[in-house]
This record gives sequence, structure tokens and C-alpha cells, in this order.
Amino acid sequence: MESMMKNVGVIGAGAAGLMAAGRAAERGHRVFVFEKNKMAGRKLRITGKGRCNITNDCDMDTFISNVPGNGRFLYSSLYTFSNVQTMEFFEKRGVPVKVERGGRVFPESDQAQDVADALRDYALDNGVQILYQSAVAEILMQEGRVTGVKLEDGTVKKLDAVIVATGGISYPGTGSTGEGHKMVQRLGHTVTPLKPSLVPLVTREKWVPQLQGLSLKNVAVRLEDKNGKKIYEDFGEMLFTHFGVSGHVILSASRHILKYDYRNVFLVIDLKPALSYEKLDERLQRDFMKFSRKQFKNALDELFPNLLIPVMVDLSGIPAEKPVHQISKEERLRFARLIKNLTCEITGPRPIAEAIVTAGGVSVKEIDPGTMESKLIRGLFFAGEIIDVDAYTGGFNLTIAFSTGYTAGNSV
Repeated sequence: MESMMKNVGVIGAGAAGLMAAGRAAERGHRVFVFEKNKMAGRKLRITGKGRCNITNDCDMDTFISNVPGNGRFLYSSLYTFSNVQTMEFFEKRGVPVKVERGGRVFPESDQAQDVADALRDYALDNGVQILYQSAVAEILMQEGRVTGVKLEDGTVKKLDAVIVATGGISYPGTGSTGEGHKMVQRLGHTVTPLKPSLVPLVTREKWVPQLQGLSLKNVAVRLEDKNGKKIYEDFGEMLFTHFGVSGHVILSASRHILKYDYRNVFLVIDLKPALSYEKLDERLQRDFMKFSRKQFKNALDELFPNLLIPVMVDLSGIPAEKPVHQISKEERLRFARLIKNLTCEITGPRPIAEAIVTAGGVSVKEIDPGTMESKLIRGLFFAGEIIDVDAYTGGFNLTIAFSTGYTAGNSV
């Protein structure tokens, strides 16, 4: 074993980097992690609103279908280290997990810290040295082979292999600022255009900011192109903000309009998805009977949250002061259509800094899917979000980090 022992450098102490480091050390290598922050797993510690959606408890085909960005590239690494193995890994390290709606897996404690700490300890327990506040400036190579890294302070570290796990460019506050992409581009690797994925959306309408802070729990959303063709639909929770829309269903939906460059796309919200048009009309008739003497604007308290009422009145085209018993059948039916088709135009994404995940990265054509090694440079490996792979929300993106990290650490 001794003669096989290599000096391995891992750039970045995030989900992918720590997993790669721990696995490489477990296999008997001497491993150094270079981390520019003062702590490990900074993004990991805030992910999933601080709860950390570790993985998704689904079968392999379902998993791959949730990876619109180059999912097939992952078959090999997911078989090396799967979502099921991810759960076992954390359970074994004192982080019991639970499965929630949509197969989403969280630590029982609801603490992302526990996940980050377990990964860090996995690395440390296997003898990994984590060097904090150590930013790598460049990866050194000679004759098509990695020879080491040079740190920003000028220190040169000789290495037999380097695993790049520097992340995407979303959440730059946690350290993922795109330096890894630049480093590997200088070595001749192709980086596909970096775009925000799983990102809040900006809307055109003036009424949207009036609803700032309003969260709608059970709504159906549909995305349509300018010809009214359906692009995507989903059901769940969304949030209105000062700039547009956010929340779980919106973040998921955003990935589907990446190829439209977030332009000429319309969001259609069904506020009462449980009711058919007929049932909704019956409900409106009942409410209008009950409040027949009231003005229209005062008859909607049982239908909508307070914040939404003035907006719905305004958009309905029915005068706010009109007595309810004077509302015509035509007006009522038009109002029902509005309730099931509240529409706003998407004008773009929020900045990539606000995206949960970066789409784009090192081209998968230049990486061996079975080992995560570069096809261009021997001894250079990739793990996590720096690779041009991205998935929907639900624990898939973190699994990709763990799986590619484990595969890289297993292959050095």
C-alpha cells in the first residue's frame, strides 16, 4: 500500500470536496484540502433553509429524470455512490435521516450543521489535513500531468493528483465565486456558459410587488410560452416578492425556462386548483348570495387572503363598490377565469448570486464519467457543481456533489 500512497490535493471544503477527501484518505492517500474560508461547508450549512435536503429517496431512473443538465453522465458515479448509500453514510455517522414529501430526505434534527460537521469529521477522522484560509491561485502541470498547486501567498505544494471541488458561482458569499472555472480554463478545459438555475423570477406586472410577502400554500402553476403552449406545471407553495415570484414551485419551474433565456414566458397561477370551473362558480354563487348586500370588494374575505383582495378586485374589471347582487353572470364567470388563470409575464431571473445552483460548468465531454478524471490532463479530477451537471430541487444537487466527490476520491 505504501508505494501506492499519493499526495492528493482537494480544492474546496464543500459537500463534494469533503466527501472526495475523506474517501481518498480512507483508501490510504495523504490528503490536503485547500479551503479559502475559515470553516468547512459554508454553503452546506445554509442549504435547504438551514435544514439541508441531503438526497432524494427515489429509484435511479426517477433520479436521472430530475437532472435536466447532463443527467446521463451521472449513471456511473451514482452506481458507485447512490442516494441510498448517501443515507446510509450519514446514518452511520450519527446523523439519522427522515423522508418527507416528494421523497426529500433531511436530517432528523433539521440541522444542516450536523450534515456539514459529519462530512468534515469523516475527512478528519481519516487523517485529512484541512488548510483553512488557503486559497489556490493555480493548478500546476507538466507534460500533460498535474504536479501540484500554487497558493495565493506563493506557496507551492507538490501533489500527485488534484480534485477540483470549487462549486458553482451561486451564493458567492459562501466562497463559490468561479475561480475554479478560471483555473481549469487556463489548463485548456472548456467551461460551458454559467447561468442561474433554481432561481427566483422577475415579473413585469405592477400588482406583483403589492403582494410582497404573501405566501400561497396550495396553488397550481403553469409556465407557457408566448403562444400559450405549456412548458411546465407544478403544484405547491409560492411566494410574491418586491421583484416577482419565488418559493419552491417557482425555483423548480425556473430550470425549465433556462432555454428560453427567461424571456417571453408567462406564469399562470391557479389560486383554487382543487375546484373545477363548475365547482368554483357554485362557490362564487354561494358567497355572492351570502354577501349580496355588500360591495364587491367586501365580499371576498372567505376566498382570498386580505393582501390579495384589492389586486383581484382591480384585475377583475368589476367596480370595487358595485353591490354584489348587481354582478352579472358574465362578470362572475370572467372572475372565475381570473381566479384559475392569474397571469404574469416573466422578464428574467434574479442575479446568479441568488440562484441555488449554477447551470453550466466544466464540459462533461472532457471528464471520464467512471472516475471523474480529466480526459485532457492526467491526475486532474472534478467533483460537484463545477461540473456541467445540474438538477431540480429535492435533494438531487447535493447527491450529485456527494456521488461525484466519492467517485473522484475513490479513483485518485
